[in-house]
Amino acid sequence: MSFMHFLDLTISGDVPDNKMVWSFREQITDCSLEKDLFDLFLRELERLNPVVSEGKIIDAGFIEVPRQRNTREQTNEIKQGEVPEEFEQNPHKLSQEDTGAHRAKKNSQTFFGYKNHVKQDAKNKLITKYTVTDAGVYVSNATAPLLDGKDKGKCFYAESAYTGEPQEKIIESRKKKNRVCEKGYKNKPLTDEQKAGNGEKSRIRSRVEHIFGFMENSMNKMYIQCIGIKRAGTVMGLMNLTYNMFCKIQLDAL
Repeated sequence: MSFMHFLDLTISGDVPDNKMVWSFREQITDCSLEKDLFDLFLRELERLNPVVSEGKIIDAGFIEVPRQRNTREQTNEIKQGEVPEEFEQNPHKLSQEDTGAHRAKKNSQTFFGYKNHVKQDAKNKLITKYTVTDAGVYVSNATAPLLDGKDKGKCFYAESAYTGEPQEKIIESRKKKNRVCEKGYKNKPLTDEQKAGNGEKSRIRSRVEHIFGFMENSMNKMYIQCIGIKRAGTVMGLMNLTYNMFCKIQLDAL
């Protein structure tokens, strides 16, 4: 009943069905409005001052889509950014093939789909920026697009996958305080001091897991059914917006 009241619906009125909702989402996709909606809500949050910006955390989560049953040759062509000839000759098959989704492996588990790269406010856990890529893109490639001038002078937290000289240059160029967890290497393990430092950094960095935990447990287990990175980007943008809405409710309750 509260949802009907929010949408100004009545018992006798026409209730939007799933096709109407799908059509509305398609219009958002066609007009690329998902980031405008996300930014609009974030600007309102900033006006109300819940975005404290005491530091930023970056991480990425896999968003899976239905797996494709392609041959090895077709898969290799798709990885190279090409469209297999068989798909081009059959428009109906092409419309059902997700050529934007890629496979990736993490901890012996294989994923097929995309990655939702997010930047989170370290204190209030709100998502302040995001970008969407295929699952095969390495997480550190999203550092530059996510960090911006608003983060100047703030601490930057991330897991050890975001280490390396190129990453350090990006962090330095954005004038951020580097709080990325350090990584040990062969013949050069972490010292006790570095391990202790990583533990302190991880205490803050781990807050970003609350985003993906919420999506995993409350939002369809980070699995979507759509074709193409443009539609996937819309769905993930709306997921990030929905997370911020729930986060705002929690902040109001504190």
